[in-house]
Amino acid sequence: MEIQRLHLAALDGVHLEAALHRAPDNCRGTVVLAHGITVDMDEGGMFVRLAEQLTSNGFDALRFSYRGHGNSGGMQEGTTIAGEVLDLQAVVEYARARLPGPLSIIAASFGAVSTSLSLAWMRQEVERIVFWNPVLDLHRTFVEPELPWGNENFNSCQQKNLHARGFLFIDGEFRLGRVMFDEFSRYQPGQDFVHDTRPALVVHGDRDSYVSYDIARDSANARPNCDFHTVVGSDHGFDSTEREDEAIKVTVDWLLSGKLDAA
Repeated sequence: MEIQRLHLAALDGVHLEAALHRAPDNCRGTVVLAHGITVDMDEGGMFVRLAEQLTSNGFDALRFSYRGHGNSGGMQEGTTIAGEVLDLQAVVEYARARLPGPLSIIAASFGAVSTSLSLAWMRQEVERIVFWNPVLDLHRTFVEPELPWGNENFNSCQQKNLHARGFLFIDGEFRLGRVMFDEFSRYQPGQDFVHDTRPALVVHGDRDSYVSYDIARDSANARPNCDFHTVVGSDHGFDSTEREDEAIKVTVDWLLSGKLDAA
């Protein structure tokens, strides 16, 4: 497997780090991997292992870090959803112009937000999408959080800090700014996802304490042409190597066959 380090640029000039994993024999197309908030293009190492599995099955895999993440340009507190949409656009356009075969996207957690909001313009560019424990309701996840992680990071005290100093800390490490927090009340990624019709797969742990399993399941059920796989007992991000391996296998198998194993 060959890995090429790339430097891409969004339309507003922000530079993005990226890594392209080339399959020895690309016979199936290309997959873009979109990570979640507070992490980078490695997605805690899981995207690296996913890319290895994709390339061994004939796909090229393109990982990248959103602005304000990893070694990409921009500041954490200046990161916005609109900016992440521009980042994804740059990566998708690079893949369409330079890489072979059909294009798919695998988006984890917050990566599902920019992906969902881009589905309309990506109608001709992207054939299939996979969401891992996706954020589909920003209000219920961040503004009036319903789960323990949201209550810890976006409670009233945290929101006071946001207004006082211009940012709040997520998990004590990522500085989320006022503009992105305001966007949480403006965008509805779940609606864009449900109204889309291309083949889709959602993989979600049923013990997720960060992002609602019920919202993801209900959205998948309401959406045409969508499969849903439950990683039983898993918290957010698939909280063990075995559960990570399950999510990776289900995803790669679905991309290969276009359907879930009935078992």
